[in-house]
Amino acid sequence: MQTVICMKWGTRYGADFVNRLYAAIQRNTERETQLVCLTDDSTDVDENVRCEAIPDINLPEDLVVTPWRKLVLWKESIAGLSGDVLFLDLDLVITGSLDPLFDFEKGRFCVIENWTQMGQGIGNTSCFRWPVGKYSHIFDRLTTERERILSTYRIEQVYISREIDDMVFWPRLWCASFKHTLLPNWPLNFFKTPTLPRETKIVAFTGKPDQDEAARGEWPVKAGWKKLYKHVRPTPWISEHW
Repeated sequence: MQTVICMKWGTRYGADFVNRLYAAIQRNTERETQLVCLTDDSTDVDENVRCEAIPDINLPEDLVVTPWRKLVLWKESIAGLSGDVLFLDLDLVITGSLDPLFDFEKGRFCVIENWTQMGQGIGNTSCFRWPVGKYSHIFDRLTTERERILSTYRIEQVYISREIDDMVFWPRLWCASFKHTLLPNWPLNFFKTPTLPRETKIVAFTGKPDQDEAARGEWPVKAGWKKLYKHVRPTPWISEHW
């Protein structure tokens, strides 16, 4: 049994994002694969998804709603799981087989090389795989050395990257950023539709636009002047895979 885990809290991503993720996982795996969702609200989540409560974490109230909360995954025991588990954020689209992500460098922490910090040894945790319990010091140190860690690291994925000495990056084409690697540079983004490389298995939609917005060719912006460069053409392949 292969295991994928995700997290859902708050209201930005509803149950439909979890259900779409589950359906996409089943379409893109040849082996039996389960989805476990750590959540504060399992209402309307597909009954085939195993929902578990999000464990407590020693964070200030303003950081509990940020990606720092994902550090609960590094506990020695999480949802009764063991072995290599694949984490996927809800703001992504699966576009290829996930089975190779379970076969690649087994027993190690495998993660995306952060698209905006290439060559700096920093992982992007939109998609990563780790052996449950192997790196439990990441969670434990946050519990005992919270102030030092939070004053040293502004972003949780930098903290993780600095705490693991055998981190390995996925092959670069496997995981793409919609904004940073697929969206044509300005001004071509006004005229060209983003294309999907054949080798890509995961497309992450960090920030805005979300998957449904990009599919429709919408990019919500608050400042009017940002409309001069924040633009995406309707992208049909998103709906085909999501």
